[in-house]
This record gives sequence, structure tokens and C-alpha cells, in this order.
Amino acid sequence: MIQSAYQHPISNIFGIDTVKYVIPRFQREYVWRREHWENLFNDLLDNEKGYFLGTVISIPKIISQVLGNTEHEIIDGQQRLITISLLYAAIYERYAKETRTDDDFIAQRTNLKYKLIQKHTNELKLQLSEQNQNLIDYISVLNEIKILNNANKPSNLGNRKIYRAYQYFKKRISDYEFEKIIEILEKIDSAVVVKIDVNSHSDAYVLFESLNNRGEPLSPIDLIKNNVLSELENREIKSIEDAFSEWIKLVENLSDYPIQERFLRQYYNAFRYRNEIKIKGIPKATKSNLIKIYEELIKTDVNLIFNELVEKSKMYSCFIKPQNNENHNAYSKKLTDLLHIQAAPSYTFLLYLFCEHKDNIELIEESIDFLVKYFVRRNLTDIPGTRDLDSIFIGLVDECEKNKNNLSSQIIINYLTQPNRFARLEIFEEKLRGHIYEENVDVARFILCKMEETHQTKEIYTDLWKKDDNKYAWTIEHIFPEGDNIPKPWVDMISNGNYEEAKKLKTDWAHKLGNLTLTGYNPTLGNLSFEKKRDRQDNKGDYVGYKNGLYLNKELCNKDTWTIKDIQARNDKLINQASELFRISNENSG
Repeated sequence: MIQSAYQHPISNIFGIDTVKYVIPRFQREYVWRREHWENLFNDLLDNEKGYFLGTVISIPKIISQVLGNTEHEIIDGQQRLITISLLYAAIYERYAKETRTDDDFIAQRTNLKYKLIQKHTNELKLQLSEQNQNLIDYISVLNEIKILNNANKPSNLGNRKIYRAYQYFKKRISDYEFEKIIEILEKIDSAVVVKIDVNSHSDAYVLFESLNNRGEPLSPIDLIKNNVLSELENREIKSIEDAFSEWIKLVENLSDYPIQERFLRQYYNAFRYRNEIKIKGIPKATKSNLIKIYEELIKTDVNLIFNELVEKSKMYSCFIKPQNNENHNAYSKKLTDLLHIQAAPSYTFLLYLFCEHKDNIELIEESIDFLVKYFVRRNLTDIPGTRDLDSIFIGLVDECEKNKNNLSSQIIINYLTQPNRFARLEIFEEKLRGHIYEENVDVARFILCKMEETHQTKEIYTDLWKKDDNKYAWTIEHIFPEGDNIPKPWVDMISNGNYEEAKKLKTDWAHKLGNLTLTGYNPTLGNLSFEKKRDRQDNKGDYVGYKNGLYLNKELCNKDTWTIKDIQARNDKLINQASELFRISNENSG
């Protein structure tokens, strides 16, 4: 069944010229999103060389007995391989801009090129599937960095995942000096996968099912749990049965594995200022040092760390499940906003705040209110960078400890609004004027919801975050449709029947704030004429279009047409409202 299973550095996977990787035409398209690109990049940067990236399952086929060429059909691992290849492409583009001519630089640039195409044939090193134009889009990336020379550039390329992943990595590495780029490249090259070669598709399927369906592999929290329970019993502090029943409460408080692991990291980062928690030489918990940290803590005082984790998990559950939690009920609405804006990096600080200043209600409320504004602006502008957030909130805990006896929300705000930690108002407003739906759809939805909520009362209340079948009941609606095929009524209204002009105007305006609103979920709403979208009702006779009673649609429900001038006027109005809504008290408008 298994021909071989060896550990390989990424430099070998992409660097051996006699090997080509092919993703079968029938395989699903590239589906990784920004969160996956971000996690991969940050993991490579935050960990030492040799970081483990998982397994790849392939079926090798000999193409040339004489030359020793093999073609490996990728059965599992395509998402990682494509992503790494796009990261290589972004780095190559940076190398191509450099004017250095030393031998080492030229050799590195050449090696990068031949990680993307084969040296002697110029064929793709990684042949993508044709699903959803993946192969065409990937070739377009290599054309853009001048490794291939094909003049054809598909329409709408910028909206598809292959190109967006490349652009994401290109933007991330643009922040670094060239010497740092070399260090990043070395970390990528040294990262490790285990490549498992099998004989046939049936063997690959059995192995794939075996790897993915026999439950989760041991995670850090599994290993830490086993260590804790064993030590508690060995030291005769608790029976393993009693300890396990308490540990189950921790698991229930924290939900799934990723959140449990994040909690373990953030617990250490929040309380490492305490002598009984701090471990010499480890200023911050990361994925790679997590087990080492807890081995030390368990060895030092297993009873303390066990009780601490169980107790603090209750507190943490208020952050991740605020509406279902009876503890700290007074903050549930504010914590729900923080959850919706995806402010998880701040939970390190909130663990500290809820523990050390639990009786200072005003301080906690003002801090959460500010954090909501902070993350709206951060998540739209990417300032500060994602990889800096953990360190910023660890530093905030240290700042609070220095001012423990006279801590105020202003001290917290002053710390977080330092230039390298905070997006200035003019930068935020610039992003608001841009294509906000494309920049960050979650932030766009949050801003629309918060603007709507400011006009709600107890008598007139709509739960904009309600979900039906795991989909929001209220969704973002593009008033001027965003789809590739613009319906004729819209072409006539937007551009007097000029289809090419309508396409250009759609590109310029469709994703801007002024063209976005909220409606009841209806997948058939998108391409209807303006009048039909305005008057749309569901099968119960309730309005789900622009007459749905929301403040955001008050202007729309009285209109008969929707033109670019209308979008421009509404855009200015909503930008001003969003700017005011998320303004810090001492800021002046940019």
C-alpha cells in the first residue's frame, strides 16, 4: 500500500528538477482563504527553522526511465503546496526588483525560479487542477512575475483566490527589508512535510480516510491534559477520575481544539508577570513552545496550574460565548460586539483585566468599548500587522501592571493609540472610501450592523446577527449588482445602455460602502431590477428588500432609480457616519 514515507524539507519538494507535481483535473479548486494564508505565514515566521507543515499523499509515476523523471499525482496536500508556491512567487517578484549582481543573490533568484518551473523544460513545477480557472489563474501569476511569457490575462482575475493569495503574500513581504526576506525564504525552504507515496488511488483513499477520520491527532491540549491528570494522581492530589471530571468543565467552557490551544497561549501571556507563572527565557507563548511551558508549570505546581486553568476557562467562556454566559452578564452585549469584530488577540488583556480589576465596572466597560473601535480600524486597515498583535496586548498587560494602583481606561487607550499600534483616523477613512467589501467583508458587515443598531430602540429591534441554518438571516446586499453579468435594466439605468461603461462603473463602485446595505437572506435578490429588489417580499408577505424597515434602507425604499450619483452621495453619508461611530474622543477628522 505505502511505497515510502519520508520527511522532506520544502526546498526538496520544490527543488528537485526531475520531479513534477500534478493535481488531478477532477480535484476541488483552491479554497484556502486569508485566515489560512495568514496562519501559514505567521507560523513560518514565529517558529524556528524546520517547522512541520503536515503530510502530503501522492502517487508517483515514472515518466522517463532514462532521465529518472517522475510525476507525482497529489491526492492530499494541494492547498498547502499551492499556497507555498504562491509565497515563493511573491518572494521571487521581490527578488526581481533588486539590482544586486553578487553571485549569491543571482543563485538564490535562479533557484527560486526553478522552484516554480522545471529547469530544462520550463513546464510548471506544480500543475494545478482546471477547476474554477485555477490553472489559468496560476499561470497568470507566473506571467506577472515574468517567469512565464503568456500575454493572456483572464478577466476578473483580481477577485479569485489564487491571485488574491499571491497579492496577500506580496503585501506581507513588502513590509520587510531585503535581508529579512532572505531569512523568511530560509524558513520556508527548511519547513518540513512528510510525503507519503502510495501505489494507487484506492490505496490513497484508504490512507486518506485513515489519516483524517480516526479522530483528531493528539493536540497540545491533549498532551497537557494527560500530563496534568497523571501528575495530580502521582502526587496524590486528586484521583484521575475526579480531575478528569473537572477537566471536562474546562473543555465545555472552551469548545473546540483551536480555541483551547489559543486559551492556553493567552493564559500564559496574560499572567506571565506573576512569579509562579513566568518561566525564565520564555517571554511569550507560541504554538511551538506551548508544551514546554506547561511541562515546566506542571512540574513546579500542578495543583496551582490545574485550578487556574479550570477557573480562568470560565472567564474565557464569557469572551467566546458572551450571550450564553451568566457570568459577567453586564458585559455580554459589549463582549458580543468584540466577538463579532474578531478581536481574539485582545483576550490576553481581557483575561488580565477581568481577573485583576474585576470590580472596576467602568474601567472594563470603557476598555471594551475602545477595543471594539480599535479592531474595526485594525481589521480594515491591517494596522498594526497581525503578527504584532500578541506582543502588543502582552505589552499592554505589562503597562497595566506598572499602573495597577491608578489604572484608567485613558492609560489603556494612550498605550494602544501609539503610532505603531493604531490606525490613524485618516487611514481608516481612506479605507472606508475604498472597496470595503473586497477589503474585508466581515468588517463591512459589522459597520453596517452597528450603524443600523444606533437607530434601533427597544420597541424597534432587529437581531442582525441571527443565524438560520448557520447563515446570517440578514446579509450584505449589493444594490448595484456585483455579478459578472449585469442585467439589462441595470445597464440602462447606470450607463444609458452602454454595457462596457456599466462594467467599468461596477468595478469602480459596486463594492463601496455607499452601494451596500442589509436585507433578509434571499439568494435570488441579487440580479433583480432596482424596483423588484426594493419591493421584494418573502412567501409570508414580509418585505425582504429595501422596504424591510431598516434605517439603512430608509432612503432606498422611496427611490425609483439607483445611479452612480446616488451611490456617491450615500457613500459620503455612510463614511461620515462610520467615521463618527468609530472615532476616538480626542481625534479630529482627516
